[in-house]
Amino acid sequence: MRKSTKLIAAAVTAVALFLGTNVKAQTNEKSAWRLGFGIEGGIPTGDLHDVRSFQLGGTARLQYGLSDNLAATLTSGFYNFFGKEIGDTGVDFPDGHVIPVKLGIKSFFTDNLYFGAEAGAGFETGDGVSGDTKLILAPALGWADKHWDVGVKYENFSGQGNNYGTVGLRLAYGFGL
Repeated sequence: MRKSTKLIAAAVTAVALFLGTNVKAQTNEKSAWRLGFGIEGGIPTGDLHDVRSFQLGGTARLQYGLSDNLAATLTSGFYNFFGKEIGDTGVDFPDGHVIPVKLGIKSFFTDNLYFGAEAGAGFETGDGVSGDTKLILAPALGWADKHWDVGVKYENFSGQGNNYGTVGLRLAYGFGL
C-alpha cells in the first residue's frame, strides 16, 4: 500500500480520537450496550483489484458507550471477495474470504454523525488464498440513530508482502441490550 494512503488513514484516525474527547452529542449513551448487524460492500484496491471484482459480507458489532459522544466497538463477521476473469482467458479467479476481528471507537461530533476507527486482524480463507493473517486498519465516517447506522469507510489489509484495501459502505440495524 502507498505511504500516502497510510498517512491519510492515520490522519482520519487521529482526528476521530481528537474530536471524540472535545465534542458533545447525545446519540450514544454512557454505559449503554448496543448490538448491530450489518451488510457491507466494497470495491477492492491495491493488489486485490487485479483479481477480485467486489467485496460483500456481513458483520455483527457490539458497542459500549464510554461517554455520551464516544463508544468502544468490537466487530466481527465474514467478507467474500468475488473473483474476476484473469485477463481474456475466460478463467475466473476463485473467491477469497476474510474473517475480520476488530476493536474500535465511534466518536460522535454531532447528534448523529461520527468518525470511526477500527484496528484488528483479518483471517484469510478460501481457494487461491494463502491463509495469511492481515493487520486491518479502518477509518470511517457515518450517520447513526437509535436503530440505523450507515457508514463509509476505507479498510486496509496489510502483511506478508500482500497489501490491499476496500472502499466500502456498511448498512446496519442495531438495538440496545
